[in-house]
Amino acid sequence: MKKLSKLLAIFVSIIMLFSFNVYGVFADQADKDITILFTHDMHDHILPFDLLQDGKKKEVGGFARLQSAIKEERKKDSELLLVDAGDFSMGSLFQTIYTAEAPGINLMGQMGYDAVTFGNHEFDFRAKGLADSLNSAKKGNNKLPEIVASNIMFPDDKNGGLSESLTDLKQAMDDYKVKDYTVLEKKGIKIGIFGLLGKDADSCAPMAEVKFTDAVENAKRVVNILKEEEKVDLIICLSHSGVDDNKKKSEDEILAKKVPNIDVIISGHTHTRLAEPIVVGNTIICSCGEYCENLGKLSISQSPEGNWNITNYELKPIDDSLPDDTNISQAVNKYKEIIQDTYLDKFDMKFDEVLAYSPFDFTPTSDIGEEHKEDTLGNFISDAYVYAVEKAEGQDYEPITAAITPSGTIRDSFIKGDITASNAFNVSSLGVGADKTSGYPLISVYLTGKELKTACEVDASISPIMAGTQLYMSGISFSFNPNRFMLNKVTDVKLQKKDGSYEEIDDKKLYRVIAGLYSAQMLSAVNEESHGILSVVPKTKDGEPITDFEAQIIMDNSSGQSTEVKEWLAVAQYLKSFDKVNGTPQISEYYNRPQGRKIVEDNHNIFALMSKPNSIALTAYTIIIVIILLIIFILMSFIRRRKNRKIHINVGNTKKLR
Repeated sequence: MKKLSKLLAIFVSIIMLFSFNVYGVFADQADKDITILFTHDMHDHILPFDLLQDGKKKEVGGFARLQSAIKEERKKDSELLLVDAGDFSMGSLFQTIYTAEAPGINLMGQMGYDAVTFGNHEFDFRAKGLADSLNSAKKGNNKLPEIVASNIMFPDDKNGGLSESLTDLKQAMDDYKVKDYTVLEKKGIKIGIFGLLGKDADSCAPMAEVKFTDAVENAKRVVNILKEEEKVDLIICLSHSGVDDNKKKSEDEILAKKVPNIDVIISGHTHTRLAEPIVVGNTIICSCGEYCENLGKLSISQSPEGNWNITNYELKPIDDSLPDDTNISQAVNKYKEIIQDTYLDKFDMKFDEVLAYSPFDFTPTSDIGEEHKEDTLGNFISDAYVYAVEKAEGQDYEPITAAITPSGTIRDSFIKGDITASNAFNVSSLGVGADKTSGYPLISVYLTGKELKTACEVDASISPIMAGTQLYMSGISFSFNPNRFMLNKVTDVKLQKKDGSYEEIDDKKLYRVIAGLYSAQMLSAVNEESHGILSVVPKTKDGEPITDFEAQIIMDNSSGQSTEVKEWLAVAQYLKSFDKVNGTPQISEYYNRPQGRKIVEDNHNIFALMSKPNSIALTAYTIIIVIILLIIFILMSFIRRRKNRKIHINVGNTKKLR
């Protein structure tokens, strides 16, 4: 009995040991899981800002609150992954110290980002500016995120070598150790991460100097390396390409179809907020929106078959329900002091200085340009351009016919309440001038009356296809029918004077037009983009085509120093010009309603559709008529042949009967 008991005990022990071993084997084969936190398109929105949500004002965003949200998630999972899909810079006053202090990348390093990629706006300060920013980040000896970018190419100049600026950038990227991809390990999972910049983002980086090679081909190349050589378990693409409702334009969906071995795509550039991920095959595409309004969270697990499945997805709001992280707040305040000393003092403005009060809300940022119609914020900005140039030129002021603002350059809006210098900058925050400081400057160009009408037609015909190209104009009033023939939608164009009166446009006369540096350059691309059908050629006062747009920058010499009149500065100065109420300038009710600058005539009447044809429409009508006549001729010929054939048959039968 004792022997039996001993044998039984031994048998049980063996079974238990075997069970533990089996458990260990199964544990190795059990589902792997990982949490990915992500952001994109933060655009230097390092501080919280006001946003209209459901008609109510709400304070959202801010890196100090974002860090609190990240820390909260790290308490749940200390080995989560934190990444960003580009455009972390450019969009607030913090960009003014981009080259010298690199606040965005430094703060992201402090917050524990594992990897990020470049967006098009990281190149706004051109190759030299990005080089300086990377070098600045490295000098700080702080923890920095890895930067991955797999489709950047450095083109040779006409001498067969790299330009000085590209040489500097290449060296800076080498020193920072920017690379195609990185391999990290979290929770025993080998993760490959690479970065891309897509076609549309490339078109939005005209001053990058580098070239961006085909995203899909580079993705195939890198994914193959990660699969075959690095043997990773999970492949993540940080893509600054974006998704679109139009599947033919949805670059990251196209990427997922053509490169199916990508497991996760963090999709930036289009500022999309996906309430639920887009799943293409086995690829999960995620987007969390813009400006640090949300922190994206994706939890996935790997099945025994090797596929990654979604176990949780949420967009965590970054708002005033979250506390400010003390360390991040302190770092941000130091950057604010540097901005004041190095940038704002030049313009005699304070970061949080109240410039004006608005008794009403302007169009929310998310809605600007979405509906094809006149917009009061667009009116305000274009009027601000005229005011600022008149102020800067003083006695030398030359009358301005029109000022133009594209919707794509409006980056923020005004909400009812106090408007600060920081708010004014955010509205027109893009770019850099010839002075190498932040903010696109205003330039003066001349267009013929016919070209002014063409600009209106570009707005009427092209804007519905490309929302960012919608134009808001001061000094111009035009009517259009969206149902008319393409490139013939405009029915009437007049000059609109300050007193409300109108003046006919002389097609051959040269008119002075004010626009931002970037916007004016885009006007000159109309001819190329329309394949010569439309033509807008910005000219000098003498009527010569402009070859150097920077030579047309408007300078302000009133203070004794020659400074560029920046887009944002024009807005700030105009805000300060309104009549004061209780000591604070108050925006006029004039900007709480349309001013008849863009009149939509939604008319399906045949006369309304066909009347006043331009040369393009006449050509199209002629072609259509020729085609119709040709069809009629062919049909008539066919009918005649049929009749002749029947007559021939009948005559033949008659002869037979005889």
